[in-house]
Amino acid sequence: MPATLYRKGLDLKHIVADELSRDYHSDLVTRMRGTDGRHAEGRLTVHLPREFGFCYGVDRAVDYAYQTRRRFPDRTVYLTGEIIHNSHVNDRLREAGVRFLSDPGERLEDVGAQDVVILPAFGVTVSDLERLDRRGCTLVDTTCGSVLNVWKNVRQYARDGYTAVIHGKARHEETRATASQVRAAGGGAYLIVLDRDEAAEVCEYIAGRGDRERFVARFGDACSAGFDPDRDLRRVGLANQTTMLMSESLAIGEMLRQAMTNRYGDASLEAHYRAFDTICSATQDRQDAVRVLLGERDFDLVIVIGGYNSSNTRNLARICAERAPSYHIAGPSCLASRDRIRHLPSPNGVAGPRREVAADGWLPATGPLVVAVTAGASTPDSIVGQVVSRLAELAGDS
Repeated sequence: MPATLYRKGLDLKHIVADELSRDYHSDLVTRMRGTDGRHAEGRLTVHLPREFGFCYGVDRAVDYAYQTRRRFPDRTVYLTGEIIHNSHVNDRLREAGVRFLSDPGERLEDVGAQDVVILPAFGVTVSDLERLDRRGCTLVDTTCGSVLNVWKNVRQYARDGYTAVIHGKARHEETRATASQVRAAGGGAYLIVLDRDEAAEVCEYIAGRGDRERFVARFGDACSAGFDPDRDLRRVGLANQTTMLMSESLAIGEMLRQAMTNRYGDASLEAHYRAFDTICSATQDRQDAVRVLLGERDFDLVIVIGGYNSSNTRNLARICAERAPSYHIAGPSCLASRDRIRHLPSPNGVAGPRREVAADGWLPATGPLVVAVTAGASTPDSIVGQVVSRLAELAGDS
């Protein structure tokens, strides 16, 4: 018997509203939104950008997860993996009794017909969805609409004989799910590129200057089975992981378009290159908003809040690091003291170490202190408010 599928919530939004507010709301952040994002306390002034924190897709996914736990109190509820890339939110769901199939000891094969499985905002691969469907369980799908839009476009690429070139991280849940959509649509081909450097190598191959063995060795784990660059790079369509840096996605698209133009000519470009706007509007809004904020005045430092495995937060940190001393932190506990901060470094943006380090002397000890605070799309207001309060506490210490 196939799975029962819920895609539009479980009609309990009003029931869980108070619980969501309790867990993720901040009176301080609400007040700041009403004062143009500004909070002044002693020598400290904090500014928030126009857009930050929870986006619509994340808010919806968390809402559906809370509704699911309330709707099925006597049934085992699973998540295929993290609902979003925020440890606070995921731990809260664990505390509510939701089990994560990505946790040690949990297996998809143990899911039974009476169980409930939540699909996260990133989506799941086609093969995992098919396996769950065969279990006959109840599915609650929280896949973000922006991700669904990417899937629609890459399926069309595959049907029309274009290879999907996906700007993203090969091991990211969303990118894996997107790649699986390509394969499911008639066995289409895909290639995942992380950044401009990898895109440049693809363009070199399109131009006829690439080395086949080197290409296959570099992209062997980031392309479809049986990928043949001589065959599969003749016609390409651009897509992206929705949380990547917007400017980089656009730059990669322009690189591919120019490579195809140089190889096949303007008149034949449409037959060899396609692109659709699959950049998440929320990701773009947060990136644009922090650029505007940092362009309005000078800041002593910038605090970027979000999970260390959150792509959109890491990209916000890249933008901020170009303009002011910046620290990407997971939450308020990272502000250990006025002398020490724990953070995720992001040197030159792309591939800094994926581990937290400690830094000393991060907070100016005297004089007026102006700080910008922003947060990734998976960070709730409650965490932002706690960080602002901790900043005020440390800035006021003698």
